[in-house]
Amino acid sequence: MTRTRCDRTPAWEALQTSFNASGRAFDLRAAFAADPGRFETFSQTAPHVFADLSKNLIDSATQQLLFDLARQTGVEQHRDALFAGAAINQSEQRAVLHWLLRYPPLAAADISQTTVNVASELAAVHTTLNAMLTYAQTVRADDAITDVVNIGIGGSDLGPQMALLALDEFVLPGKRFHFVSNVDGHELAAVLKRVKPASTLFLIASKTFSTIETMTNAQSARAWFEALGGTDVARHFAALTTNVAAAKAFGIRTTFGFWDWVGGRYSVWSAIGLPLAIAIGAQGFRELLAGAHEMDEHFRSAPLEHNLPLRLGLLDVWYRNFHGFSSRSIAPYHSALRRLPAYLQQLEMESNGKRVDAAGAALPFGTSPVLWGEPGTNGQHTYFQMLHQGTDVVPVEFVAVKKAPHALPGHHTLLLANAVAQAQALMVGKADAGGHKHFPGNRPSTFLLLDELTPTSLGALIALQEHRVFVSGALWGINSFDQWGVELGKLLAKDVHARLTNGDLAGLDGSTKGLLQRLRTV
Repeated sequence: MTRTRCDRTPAWEALQTSFNASGRAFDLRAAFAADPGRFETFSQTAPHVFADLSKNLIDSATQQLLFDLARQTGVEQHRDALFAGAAINQSEQRAVLHWLLRYPPLAAADISQTTVNVASELAAVHTTLNAMLTYAQTVRADDAITDVVNIGIGGSDLGPQMALLALDEFVLPGKRFHFVSNVDGHELAAVLKRVKPASTLFLIASKTFSTIETMTNAQSARAWFEALGGTDVARHFAALTTNVAAAKAFGIRTTFGFWDWVGGRYSVWSAIGLPLAIAIGAQGFRELLAGAHEMDEHFRSAPLEHNLPLRLGLLDVWYRNFHGFSSRSIAPYHSALRRLPAYLQQLEMESNGKRVDAAGAALPFGTSPVLWGEPGTNGQHTYFQMLHQGTDVVPVEFVAVKKAPHALPGHHTLLLANAVAQAQALMVGKADAGGHKHFPGNRPSTFLLLDELTPTSLGALIALQEHRVFVSGALWGINSFDQWGVELGKLLAKDVHARLTNGDLAGLDGSTKGLLQRLRTV
């Protein structure tokens, strides 16, 4: 497979020329005035998601050049390699098969046209999935278990936590769910105050069963359990890991594994999703997978011009590398999606926060933007001031849900009105000669709309975001599926931890030495 980095294509040069000629001064208000059909031209429906892209700083000519860029960089071929099971994670020589976790068993015959590796992995995926969901149903039916505590970090925490909060309306009554990720003991201690050993199930989520934060919390949880009279570790602890031997040594007998081709930030579909499966049940979890699979098929088969993940990824490159916008704000107008910004932060910034291309060459352009945000309408009373009147332009991605799950009169209509109005205000602005009340406007946004927030629509929404990150990474020519940047600090922390204990300060820089001396002073 041949990949061409975006800045080495004719389309890149054409986009730069177009940007200098008209793109830099593009005005959304003038674009809408000149084209009454702009909304229809720049919006589309994908599985379970409607997207309005019309308030973005693009016209048809720019969009066509971006499609040219996708073709010239080989995005379609790179996508096909993903779905064929090729080792596109080149630095680790691994396939990237998180999409296989939501591939339905009834469609297994379709997959025989790809690689033998993919076909053979599918059976193992469904064996594990069926076993996990059977266990989830057993826990759901066990009235003696009232609390489930998930101990994991990164994708082993953010994915299931975000999804469980999002699907609160589907969560089984009578059970409470807790998530512990931080090695800061305050977090675990706060959870342990609210649970009892006899009625708590601990899920230890660590692929290698060696992640320092997770295992520190797991060992403390077991010590608490035993100190308060707990005796059956095998009943009250389960592990989501491939290291069955280490889990057994810990006292755990129930384990569910996953594969080295599943990155943590893509793992909610795997055994890492066990707390979610317990919460929403086997059928709900299968619906989540089905929604994601529908989006996979859309990404795999839709033509570029109607391929929503691809169009979003192209926009991300247009904004980052031509307009120079260094961040994007996620504004979910649904309180159940309150952890979506944090989830997307890891998904995009860990995937595409890279400074070299897949061949190891330094990049002459920016990659991942900073993702951040809070749910509306809270965000309107905090950081939206900067979005409207600040010196930096920040594209905003609104996420809204058409139907509310509650019956409180007036609330949801007001919520939706605020979402639409904020997008409108960012675009139209308001003139004020005095300056203080002047809104420059012409600030771009994307509006993603779900009919309802269900397991199916949430699965589609998450997969949409996964694939848009794949697209921008493919254009930049980087490897979106390794994460070496998280390793150095973890390695040094082991050395610093030992020095905090033994007092050895030899060979340290002045700042680190000074901090350790201060921390060791009684």
